[in-house]
Amino acid sequence: MPDRLARLRAYASVDDPLAGIAATVALVVVGNQPFYPLYLHAIAGRAAWPVWLTLLSTPFFLAVPAAARWNSLTGRLLLPVVGVANTLIAIKAVGRDSGLDLFLLPCALLAAVLVRPHERLASLPVLALPFLAYLWLGGLVGAPLVAFPAEQQAAMLMVNAISVASLLVLIGLLVAGLFGRSAEPAG
Repeated sequence: MPDRLARLRAYASVDDPLAGIAATVALVVVGNQPFYPLYLHAIAGRAAWPVWLTLLSTPFFLAVPAAARWNSLTGRLLLPVVGVANTLIAIKAVGRDSGLDLFLLPCALLAAVLVRPHERLASLPVLALPFLAYLWLGGLVGAPLVAFPAEQQAAMLMVNAISVASLLVLIGLLVAGLFGRSAEPAG
């Protein structure tokens, strides 16, 4: 296990502290993604099968550290783009009433905090993406693949709200950890 953890840390390691935040968040998402469908299966049973489609985004989350090593800004902006895409897949799977659109909040936060002042203009399309996805959500994804009763949607909303809050706290703690040390790349 220590060897696997060391390899994971090495894979997540990048010279740019902001890209390091993106890599860390992406790998936390990768580590948690397989559990999300299990939570929904506990709530809704076999009817929750479409949520397994969210695992299609796993390779893209996993690519964030490698992309960040290749080009820091690309890696940093890849994370919110993949997050928005994953959110739209999940909404198509089980519907908006489950609170899945809340996952657009950490996407917007990441798009805002993972760029430096001189990169803001170039990052505006990515920053706008979660807002555009929210505004055009109904037209983009249409009806969910499966409809759930209100009580199951409410239970899913609770799981999703806790997950989003956890992601926001993680991002906040990681960004706060940059205070007191430089947010500029090493070297």
